[in-house]
Amino acid sequence: MRSRYSAYAQGLIGYLLATWHPSTAPGELALSPVKWLGLEVRQVQAVGDAGVVEFVARYRDGGHGVRLHEISRFVREDGRWLYIDGQMQETE
Repeated sequence: MRSRYSAYAQGLIGYLLATWHPSTAPGELALSPVKWLGLEVRQVQAVGDAGVVEFVARYRDGGHGVRLHEISRFVREDGRWLYIDGQMQETE
């Protein structure tokens, strides 16, 4: 999760696509020009090769602060964790 956040912050589209599970990965990815401000990992659960991460990422978009609160699902294949999907949560 932290590496994907860093990839978003640095605009590393290739890394994001490479760490996305092929069954849910978009064919292309365009990133908005935002300034990422921080990541708070709230909870991590892993059972075997399945994982769930709850996080809050903060960024600034056009002068407005935004909090992205998501519960993400991951799967481990060949020793690598791949992002499957995420469910947006209401922000506090």
